[in-house]
Amino acid sequence: MPRKTRARWILLLLILLLVGGLLDYAFFLSRRSVSAEDFSIHGFDVSHHQGDIQWNKISPQRYQFVYLKATEGGDFKDPKFQDNWLKARERGLHVGAYHFYRLCRDGKIQADNFIATVPKRPDALAPVIDLEYDNQCINHYTKEQLLQQIKTMHDRLHQHYGKAPIFYVSRKFYNIVLIGQFQQTPIWLREYRAQPKLKDGREWLFWQYTAQGKIDGINKAVDLNVYAGSAREWRRYLKHLGIQADH
Repeated sequence: MPRKTRARWILLLLILLLVGGLLDYAFFLSRRSVSAEDFSIHGFDVSHHQGDIQWNKISPQRYQFVYLKATEGGDFKDPKFQDNWLKARERGLHVGAYHFYRLCRDGKIQADNFIATVPKRPDALAPVIDLEYDNQCINHYTKEQLLQQIKTMHDRLHQHYGKAPIFYVSRKFYNIVLIGQFQQTPIWLREYRAQPKLKDGREWLFWQYTAQGKIDGINKAVDLNVYAGSAREWRRYLKHLGIQADH
């Protein structure tokens, strides 16, 4: 084969190899699982279990929101809530409160506990009801009765704060209890293995992707979360809640 012809074939082969490599890489990117770092808006949630938090060390640029445990059941109030509420707001974070729902307690009593503890502030994030399996309580109500009690708390919080509550759930709890219910209620999903997908295709608002996060200013492991949308969608979401968005 003449030298010029051989050179052309070598050049063509190199081009084909390069194009093939680029196509393989593009396919890999399209197939890889989405990680939490691919999302624009990050946050975390804490309770008294994290102890004393040095809020001045936490960056509002790195973490745009935080949820604080406020109450549990009908009478428990998190001893760190008020301090965390004031200091997180002073730090410039978007702050919300959550309630750990006890499956064997009356929904109205639990709502009253939360309302008596969490201030009604126009710049606060929507309230969250943390729904988790409890082996000691799961058979206290029938499924229909449990859903009615959850609805009672949901509706009371919505009426009082003027913002639709969010349900924090695992996929297991969602599939057994909530699937097909509360279609307009935003979902905060706990899933530590991969980006979560609900079997009915319902979209989630927040994703808790680890319980072992590390944040400067917090000495113990902390839950880390992301918001489902882009930074622009986050600003629209805040505006929907009546909150002045950061620019």
